[in-house]
Amino acid sequence: MENLKILVLDDERVFRDEIKEFLETDGFEVYLAAKPSAAFDVLRQAEIDIMILDLKLPEMDGISVLQKVKEQYSDVEVIMITGHGDMDAVIQAMRFGAVEFFPKPFRLIDMKAAIQRTKRYINLSIKYKEVEHSYALVSKELRESVGYEIMGNSKAIRQVVDLMSKVAKADTTSVLITGESGTGKELVARGIHYLSSRKNAYFHAVNCSAVPDSLFESEFFGHKKGAFTGANEEKIGWFEIANGGTLFLDEIVDMQQPMQSKLLRVLEDKKIRRIGANNDVSVDVRIIAATNQNIQKLLEDSKFRNDLYYRLNSFEIFIPPLRERREDIPILLDYFLKLMSQRLNKKVPSVDASVVKALTAYHFPGNVRELRNMVERALILSDGGKLSLRFFAGLPMVEDEILHDQEVDEQYDLDEAEKRLIVKALQKTDYKKVEAAQLLNITRQSLDRRLEKYGIDF
Repeated sequence: MENLKILVLDDERVFRDEIKEFLETDGFEVYLAAKPSAAFDVLRQAEIDIMILDLKLPEMDGISVLQKVKEQYSDVEVIMITGHGDMDAVIQAMRFGAVEFFPKPFRLIDMKAAIQRTKRYINLSIKYKEVEHSYALVSKELRESVGYEIMGNSKAIRQVVDLMSKVAKADTTSVLITGESGTGKELVARGIHYLSSRKNAYFHAVNCSAVPDSLFESEFFGHKKGAFTGANEEKIGWFEIANGGTLFLDEIVDMQQPMQSKLLRVLEDKKIRRIGANNDVSVDVRIIAATNQNIQKLLEDSKFRNDLYYRLNSFEIFIPPLRERREDIPILLDYFLKLMSQRLNKKVPSVDASVVKALTAYHFPGNVRELRNMVERALILSDGGKLSLRFFAGLPMVEDEILHDQEVDEQYDLDEAEKRLIVKALQKTDYKKVEAAQLLNITRQSLDRRLEKYGIDF
């Protein structure tokens, strides 16, 4: 708080001098003004954090000064003071943005406490703006580099973006990204890469579960010509491909233990050796690993090396599933509608309110990827009109009473709810499958699968 700059605008000299002396003993930088014109001169020259403003002033009243300050210097927080107990003035001051209001006389220690509260508010505002800036920067970089953005307005997703922007600056730090399938782990990894000083080098993504054990070493480290049967030409490995850049290892826990040991050695020595070669090659690669599995359980079962885990987990980012940030679903829906409409060369359609309700209630086992696929399918099926539930065949049908106030009880049994609705639809249509399927906004084949799933026989 030592660098806080405070401007006191009051026409009483004794009060100005007294409060200046008191505040300066706490390390604040204090500016004084006896009239509004002098105060605005100070505001133009110094970056004031807090203004202590009297209500009764020459030239113009304090409320008018407050309005002008908030219009021209919106970051300045204002504490109002007055020698007159005027409740209308208090209400006006708060309406126009004052953070505190003190009637004279008041204890200076109370003013100090108010300044401390305001300082905490200023710090939160600064942090929020930094996160907003980071969020905009990440979205811009990803849109330009990979065509997708990280969308959402929830506290959880903004925390992810904040962590991304911070760890991107430490471009030698290994990162472990955890979260369910479809949450966007590779997108976060690319965001870290494109926000770092490595952004002009290569980002190479590897799905460890898709590489046969027999090819792991060759793929990671490369080989010399003739090193083994079938090695008809020299090949460089993924570490050399990503040299100077980032190597993203998706589903790292699927890597076999012998390769885990070799990977650990490379991370520690920063050198690799191609199969069949006699010399080491130095590499400068940032490793970002990811998994959708419970890595702690794998460590306990000795299925993943502890030393490799701690080497990779210098910095962990957990991406929450979509069902834990439902407030982001309408934002993501709007984003994917615009993105997919452009790609499919279609006009962006309007969406029926029932679709938003149903999507917000759905538990999304496939997370953001599933929502994107739902939107793409609905756009392909639509004829350019409003999107209704009939274009979202994979979405469980839900009734208004289940969607009370668009909130869902996390303990609610969705399977039981769907089964009950199917039975209700069959009863309403006298057990005619085609009509029941139409009522449920699903296909006849989809209804048959659900009947079999829930053991509904008639």
